[in-house]
Amino acid sequence: MNKKARFSPFVTAEIFVKERFSDCDAALLAGSVTRGEATVTSDLDIVIFDQKVPSAYRESLIAYGWPIEVFVHSLNSYKLFFESDIKRARPSLPRMVAEGMVIRESDFLPRIIEEAKRIIEIGPEEWTDKEIEFKRYFITDTLDDFIGSDNRAEAIFIASTLAEQLHEFVLRTNKRWVGKSKWMVRELNRFDPVFTEQFVEAFSYYYGTGNKNKVKELAELILEPFGGRLFDGFSIK
Repeated sequence: MNKKARFSPFVTAEIFVKERFSDCDAALLAGSVTRGEATVTSDLDIVIFDQKVPSAYRESLIAYGWPIEVFVHSLNSYKLFFESDIKRARPSLPRMVAEGMVIRESDFLPRIIEEAKRIIEIGPEEWTDKEIEFKRYFITDTLDDFIGSDNRAEAIFIASTLAEQLHEFVLRTNKRWVGKSKWMVRELNRFDPVFTEQFVEAFSYYYGTGNKNKVKELAELILEPFGGRLFDGFSIK
């Protein structure tokens, strides 16, 4: 089946679950196709709940003309993944479950979906003053490396590290979830679309022109409410 002739995401997911996981207890279709954000390279994320599996696993495959990622969980393993996602402040599985479309219902699935939605709504744990200080120091260190670098190749990758650190700082100090790769921008947009435009513009300007001023100003703007850059007097004990 070629891409033009393939079934819709939901129909494909239904067929896939019926044929490949016929004995599972519940299933959800998640990811970009359920949010209206799918691209030509998007895959289908399918979450399977099966009380019989001994441990969680993930599988990637091509089926029915679609790339498919399967996330298989028992009623115990999903809790461990929820807890892990909360600790790292990146709610991958809770968001998939909270936003997913039900393929196969079960008595317990509504409870898990509500649990996932509560996690998303509550947000990650608030950073302590010590954690904020720690992050300020390492952002300062990266920013100094960036400003001082006269090696274009090195500075490009320093800028990438700085972007990740700054996005994390902004979101965590506002008790919001963080992201990775494309989810950095998505989580920033959920927080503040206007600020996100400023954030993206600063780094786009640097990558396009080599001028570091907008990135420098952005970093200082982000750090300023928390005391600005931090180097002198910082210690780890």
